[in-house]
Amino acid sequence: MNKNEIQFYKYQGTGNDFIIIDDLQEYLPTQDITKLCDRKYGIGADGVIFMNKAENVNFKMMYFNADGSESFCGNGSRCAVKHAQYLGWISNECIFTSNDGEHYAEIDEESVKLKMHDVDFIVAEDMGYILNTGSPHYIAYTEEINELDLVKAAQEIRFSDRFKDVGINVNYLEPKNGILHIRTYERGVEDETLSCGTGATASAIAHYLEQNSTQKSFKQKLQTKGGSLYVSFEKTKERFQNITLSGPVTLVFQGKIATKI
Repeated sequence: MNKNEIQFYKYQGTGNDFIIIDDLQEYLPTQDITKLCDRKYGIGADGVIFMNKAENVNFKMMYFNADGSESFCGNGSRCAVKHAQYLGWISNECIFTSNDGEHYAEIDEESVKLKMHDVDFIVAEDMGYILNTGSPHYIAYTEEINELDLVKAAQEIRFSDRFKDVGINVNYLEPKNGILHIRTYERGVEDETLSCGTGATASAIAHYLEQNSTQKSFKQKLQTKGGSLYVSFEKTKERFQNITLSGPVTLVFQGKIATKI
């Protein structure tokens, strides 16, 4: 590859879009990540994923939000898994490491199912729930979700004295006919995104609690603005475990971009 250009791949998982760069020897500086994610002057994306082959697992990936901050990303991880298959690194299943540790995933045609880490700490408040599914989320319910001024409502939470320093993602939910409709404001992007994998996972768990469900096994369909996701898990007395996030992943396009943009 020409040292003055970078090979990239653009993926999307239910409208959550990512730039994937593989086999880069070192991560790009923050200013370059923000430029790549800029939708006017760069490629445009919610975040950037760097991935390489690794010992003891199939590959290693690291995710960075559009502002250059580091985080775990559920949909981004699912896209990385599909890209690893595209590169021939894996067949239909894999083990990889990401920002929050090791994960297992499997591929069924265009759908990627990702195993998330167990969740055992949830804060229930009058207005919603707070939990971490790889990234921190504030979950709240609303009516007429499509009419909600999401950015305004979410920023009141995101930039409150309580969360302004470390940041938090904000999800609003509205259940309709057994489907959980969800909208997401993501820290690091500082705007609404069409989908969020960790947010869908957190929302499904919060909805289980909101319903006072006693089911030991639970599966929830979530409708994001970018498509449908499915979250399943098992509930024990101590925790939520065997949590999986699944949905479609698509390679949108690939190309090369100058290292100085």
